[in-house]
Amino acid sequence: MAQGKGGLLVVLTTTESREDAERLARSLVEERLAACAQVSGPMTSWYWWEGRLESAEEWLLRLKTSTAAYPRLEARLVELHPYSVPQVVALPVEAAYGGYEEWALEQLAA
Repeated sequence: MAQGKGGLLVVLTTTESREDAERLARSLVEERLAACAQVSGPMTSWYWWEGRLESAEEWLLRLKTSTAAYPRLEARLVELHPYSVPQVVALPVEAAYGGYEEWALEQLAA
């Protein structure tokens, strides 16, 4: 088990449709900004928007990237995302199986 030595991150975002989530996933993996992308949903999100409590069905996109690739991934994700203010949250990976971490970092470096 590696102790996050490669600076892996899990980046989360949501979209209003599966199609949008899959389009983002494919683009970011093709561009080598994410080693892996996972789409799940639907789920219900509750949030404040323009002074009103809202709820919406959304799809969750989990992206595996590195701290080095994150700035480029964030910029591209915001550029491609259909939301005017997308959720883009990066969580550090505290520990990961060494083989997976090595594989993920290789994909980002290719």
